[in-house]
Amino acid sequence: MRPVVLSERLRAVTLMVTRGNRVCDVGCDHGFVPVYLVQQGISPKVLAMDLREGPLLAAKEHVAAYGLEGQIETRLSDGLHKYEAGEADTLICAGMGGGLMQRILGAEREKTDSFRELVLQPQSEIGRFRRFLRENGYGILDEEILAEGGKFYQVIRASGQRGMGGTEEAPFPPDSPTGITQEELCKLEDRYGPILLRRKTPVFLSFLAWEAAIYEEILANLGERGLTEEKRRARYAEVELLLRENRLAGTLTK
Repeated sequence: MRPVVLSERLRAVTLMVTRGNRVCDVGCDHGFVPVYLVQQGISPKVLAMDLREGPLLAAKEHVAAYGLEGQIETRLSDGLHKYEAGEADTLICAGMGGGLMQRILGAEREKTDSFRELVLQPQSEIGRFRRFLRENGYGILDEEILAEGGKFYQVIRASGQRGMGGTEEAPFPPDSPTGITQEELCKLEDRYGPILLRRKTPVFLSFLAWEAAIYEEILANLGERGLTEEKRRARYAEVELLLRENRLAGTLTK
């Protein structure tokens, strides 16, 4: 059987895993990430867990088809409920909303804290999710942003041990734009990622441009949406603030 070929989004997730770590994949779906991790020699042992019986059965069948039953275990579990602390070094949560991911990490904190690293790919509420990580002491160690199928995806690698610190990336240079308070910078780092803001990759800059275009279009069309004057002004102020933060982020990357 041919080796598993992953989408760029999922491959980016696997590249965040420290080679040699045992992995627990929560929300493993059909099990292709666990199979890939073992096939590529990234992980010697993977625990593949999912809440849904159908996808988990498919994962089990795929594991058997590749002859990897000795290295990949499948387990029906709601989040980390059926996980025992110490079974793995790396936790993967990918392809789910940031709110759900936050619930999984926060539900059984002692289990979350038992991992050496967390590899996370939230699909929504990314700024709020990063704030959750920061406020709970899970330092961000690495980040990646990629474009695939007309969408942008972000992957975060965080420390499993709370209070262990985050990125070692250099601070912004002294000639960074003046007038940005520490509170604003913290908000920008939650929204866009402390490492992504500093690395200034072409994909990240494309994301900023794409986002700005959306906000500008919304502002241009607000008068055509049949809103009351009060609601129109409130919405305008909301979107204008988002656009201002987007421009601040763009300025920081220069």
